[in-house]
Amino acid sequence: MGFDRIGHCGGLVGAIALVALALLLTLSAASAERRVALVLGNSQYEHAPALTNPVRDAHAMAERLENLDFEVVSGFDLTKLQTQTTIAQFAKQVRGADIALFFYAGHGLQVSGSNYLLPVDAALEDETSLDFEAVPVDFVLRQMSRETSIRLIFLDACRDNPLAEVLAKTAGVKGARSGLAEIPIENGGAGTLVAFATSPNQVAFDGSGQHSPFASALLAHMGETNVSITEAMNRVTADVFKVTAGKQRPWSNVSLTTEVVLHKIDLNAPLIVGEATTQKSEAGSDGRNVAANPSGADDAQLSLDMLRQKIPRLASDEPIFFDDPVDFGDPEIDGKSIAELIKGKPRFSPVEGLDKSVWEGKHCDGCHEWNEARLCEQSKNFAANDVSVLRLQHPLGTRFKVALAKWAQGGCK
Repeated sequence: MGFDRIGHCGGLVGAIALVALALLLTLSAASAERRVALVLGNSQYEHAPALTNPVRDAHAMAERLENLDFEVVSGFDLTKLQTQTTIAQFAKQVRGADIALFFYAGHGLQVSGSNYLLPVDAALEDETSLDFEAVPVDFVLRQMSRETSIRLIFLDACRDNPLAEVLAKTAGVKGARSGLAEIPIENGGAGTLVAFATSPNQVAFDGSGQHSPFASALLAHMGETNVSITEAMNRVTADVFKVTAGKQRPWSNVSLTTEVVLHKIDLNAPLIVGEATTQKSEAGSDGRNVAANPSGADDAQLSLDMLRQKIPRLASDEPIFFDDPVDFGDPEIDGKSIAELIKGKPRFSPVEGLDKSVWEGKHCDGCHEWNEARLCEQSKNFAANDVSVLRLQHPLGTRFKVALAKWAQGGCK
């Protein structure tokens, strides 16, 4: 972690040990909570037009949940038999989990208030098809309710569905329609959130971009630092309502008796992970030895001061503006604005250890859904706690985070 550059004195050894202990305790606390997710996405339907985004949505969600320490059971373009096999695997794995999560993207329908998800081989030629070709949502919910504390359900299954029309008109099944029905939370469901891509009985958009409007907003807000899942859903609703010009409004049924935060970080804890190991070269001549503390000041404060020495400085003290070139002190990004960089390509993996084929050459805004307002909120965290710029790897480097903090201090202009 680069501590060989710090003076060798007894007080610092204790401080370093404190940092290491804090890191171990943090990791132990994170691993103590068991999270299991089922992620399904269906696009290539055999008896209906293919959908553009569900499989992409599901792949991206599975990756996001893995980064949030979920054990993920996933399946893409599955038949009914494959779907049942995947759900059975999830049912065994999820038992006793602290958090059970289910995300589905693809076709769904309701019949007389009951909701069904459609595997890719569903034809739905008559009413008996529901039993043999579709998957009742209630069946999945039962599997994730065994000895689990918290259950989170996200259904992006309200797209305009021609198979529902087949059931309603050709087969004469009463009550068959696109759009899902409200899922009530029964007694004992005190740890449950059910989120739909749109309001009950309404149809959602598949989207013309990389992801559906609902999945795009969910990916942007799921796991935001120290943001509860209920607040994240408020932000998802606002984003989707805005991007669809008010035509789609996500809807949630919530019965959570405790705050659920999927990415909790103690901003005051003096820890460095991820990119911290690269700070030797970035800090350059700014790193300074710290003398032993003769007054016996608090070890935690000393550790925090040690970390502050490792924060790289920008090449210029000029104010930072979103659209103006910045002198970062890093030749690879010098002379570019924040606005320009967030549309460029990452220099480092956005997730430590991610294979280069996944991120290298891709564009940052495609992965992070960055925009000026969202970036400002992230930057305020860096400004409020300067040491947080050393926490976690960043695709544009630590100096970019230092610039973001300064930009936030100036009012994100």
